[in-house]
Amino acid sequence: MASMKRSEILKIIGQNIKRIRLEKGFTQVDLVGKIEARIDTTNISRIEKGRTNATIHTLYKISQALEVPLSEICDVYFSESV
Repeated sequence: MASMKRSEILKIIGQNIKRIRLEKGFTQVDLVGKIEARIDTTNISRIEKGRTNATIHTLYKISQALEVPLSEICDVYFSESV
């Protein structure tokens, strides 16, 4: 299995978050409202586009707000095959 670049991993994690958010019918504003942490829509947008390296704590808070396991957000191999 080939090693992935950091930018590829960030992009896939962002795509996972966006996919799950849209499946649940949430806007970025809705998601921010559900996250129990200090984060704004600009940060969510950057995370979804893979432009920033979110901390594990932020990813955990996002997973809690989306009501999915953190592993679903961080699953880089699921997205790779889609």
